[in-house]
Amino acid sequence: MKTIPALILLLSLAHSLPAEDNPTIIRLKGRPVFDYWHDAVAFKPYVAQLYTAGGVAVLRDNVPDHKHHHGLMFAVGVNGVNFWEELHTAGRQVSRKLATHDDGITQQLDWTGPNGPVLLSEERSVRSHPGPVTVLTWRSRLQPNGEVKLTGSHYFGLGLRFAATMDRIGTFTNSANARVDVVQGDERLVTAKWCAYTDQKVTVALFDHPDNLRYPARMFTMAKPFAYLSATLNLWKEPFTLKPEKPLDLRYGVAAWDGAQTAEQIEQLYRSWLEETSHSE
Repeated sequence: MKTIPALILLLSLAHSLPAEDNPTIIRLKGRPVFDYWHDAVAFKPYVAQLYTAGGVAVLRDNVPDHKHHHGLMFAVGVNGVNFWEELHTAGRQVSRKLATHDDGITQQLDWTGPNGPVLLSEERSVRSHPGPVTVLTWRSRLQPNGEVKLTGSHYFGLGLRFAATMDRIGTFTNSANARVDVVQGDERLVTAKWCAYTDQKVTVALFDHPDNLRYPARMFTMAKPFAYLSATLNLWKEPFTLKPEKPLDLRYGVAAWDGAQTAEQIEQLYRSWLEETSHSE
């Protein structure tokens, strides 16, 4: 993981930050909740680290085997441009403005092709919820610059690369105890409202919102050789044409507990998250 200068933002602080001030560290009641890298990144801003209430860090960033894996990140393909992988032909999510708030960040981004054209613009927010469990809401509003086609591999979407200590040892559960489809090796897909990784030390769940396109999501899971979870729009099977007159508004939840949680406990928090986010704009 990168060595980075420390920056602690108090709850009362709200302003746009220069690139050298990466990362933005959001705290609630004095404890770190998540770290967000933005202006100084090469390809896409992301949540570099997420912490349980007990302080356990559950994400991994910029690892040798997949350098484009950055903690909690969002990317798909747009008009054939790959925003997930980080090659010379890849697209870039260029930060135009970022503001911090007492509970998180909001950001304006331009998704640009390798030669500079802006394919779409994004209004992003990552906000934390008060309570005994770490819960984030990630929201991305995508406005295309003309008609564009969204595509991607079976894992493109909102993805989490888990900490190395979580590789190989955890199990995945989902909201409906639904049948899991094998893609290849240990890669799996399941259609579910939520999907969660669990081991003896932590549980991390990814929530889909009913207002999202193609709800419930196709959840991608992988336990070995490394642990990964993502909520996808099934773009590898069903590309989606995004038109200027109808922007795409996506909302997801991410929850992190200390210790193993049951499906009933995860479902209870999912329902609470739905109730809270259904009343927010």
